[in-house]
Amino acid sequence: MARQVTISEVAKLAGVHTSTVSRALNPATRSLVNEKTARRVITAAESLNYSPNIMARGLRTRLSMTIGVIIPDLTNPIFPSIIRGIEGHLAPLGYTTLLADVDGSNALEDSAISSLVQRQVDGLIIATGVEQSSLVKALSQSGLPVVLVNRGASETGYPLVTGDDDMGIRASVEHLHSLGHRNIIHIAGPQSFSTSRGRADAMKRACADNSMQLRIVEASALTVEQGEKVTDALLAEPNRSFTALQASTDLLALGALRAIRKFGLSCPADISVSGFNDMPFAEEFSPGLTTVRVPLEEIGIESARQLMRAIKDGPGSPLVLTLPVSLVVRASTARVSI
Repeated sequence: MARQVTISEVAKLAGVHTSTVSRALNPATRSLVNEKTARRVITAAESLNYSPNIMARGLRTRLSMTIGVIIPDLTNPIFPSIIRGIEGHLAPLGYTTLLADVDGSNALEDSAISSLVQRQVDGLIIATGVEQSSLVKALSQSGLPVVLVNRGASETGYPLVTGDDDMGIRASVEHLHSLGHRNIIHIAGPQSFSTSRGRADAMKRACADNSMQLRIVEASALTVEQGEKVTDALLAEPNRSFTALQASTDLLALGALRAIRKFGLSCPADISVSGFNDMPFAEEFSPGLTTVRVPLEEIGIESARQLMRAIKDGPGSPLVLTLPVSLVVRASTARVSI
């Protein structure tokens, strides 16, 4: 087995003290070293094939250099982009991400938090919302810095990084209004999710402001299958009067498109459909989906940035950081046929 190169050897080759090597090779402290010196240290380390000892660094700083990330469903296309943003910010700082997919299960969520706490992660980024009081209590007792992403939770006191759902819903409603739609359906997600509740409430306000008739139907899960099931029931009703469907997520909207085709109808000629999130391949739907683009990767980056601040400086005042969204108009919405 090859001998492990020591930090002292790197320091000798670079002509600096070992503490300078340590600072130069740590992304979090590199700015403390003169740029020319830092480059010399990095060149020396690379020529010797030196790898910093993360475990030793952790012992010195009392940090594990790991962050736990908990998501509700890895098969949901919005989460890989968020994770990419988180890891893209953390990796250059020397952090490793431990990912837990709880598949919408409260029991798995509880277990994941307990496991990550036991592994002594330095903080948690949670995308599930943490609605269970037992989990809120467990997190509080752990003393770990926590940042919520995408979904909030009441009475936790944790920072939340999310998109501007109200802005996105209002833009979607006003777009449908401009096309002559006055009677629309909102396919809401489960009301146990803060995002689903917020978007449904935003629909009520936006439709009221635009004198539009609104009916809200709730899907039991944020899946294509549930979007199709809900739309099946709507289309089977006699004397259908709505001309547009606005779905709380793109997955629900995709289910609605399937149901419309199944009933021999056309989108958007018979019914316009819009979604929310602009998940990957939304433009490849048939037809391409009009939807609200949420800056998912930027949300991941900002959540990681907020967690690093909390780890370094301690908890601050709870904040909700809302990033702007935009409406992307594609072929799934059109002017009402007369």
